[in-house]
Amino acid sequence: MPEKEVVDKAKEDLREGKAPSTAAGEFVHEEIEHVREGKHGARSPQQAIAIGLSKARRAGIPLAPPKPGKTKEATRKSAERDYSKGQSGTAKKVSAKRSRATENALKKEPRSTASHKALSGHAKKASKSR
Repeated sequence: MPEKEVVDKAKEDLREGKAPSTAAGEFVHEEIEHVREGKHGARSPQQAIAIGLSKARRAGIPLAPPKPGKTKEATRKSAERDYSKGQSGTAKKVSAKRSRATENALKKEPRSTASHKALSGHAKKASKSR
């Protein structure tokens, strides 16, 4: 569950007319901070970013899922599901058992994936492919 300040900051960005991806950046930043603090880990910088984007979509940020062919089909389906959940406005109770299982799995992952060096490497690789 994202922190209230993060949601408020993202909604403020949208009110100011900023792009949904900019607003979603708040959630990504929060997720990277969580990994750095040791709340949980991530297998790669991409995973930390993906978790943040998923949280943003579920919080109601109108961030469209990737277009077909851009990413794996499973990733796109998951993003579509998150997007529709966030846009519906009705929140179903989250399964405590599933949340705990996800959290425990992430706690076993490395913390170094959100280091400045790892994120810098990811940014360079991503810009090269553009």
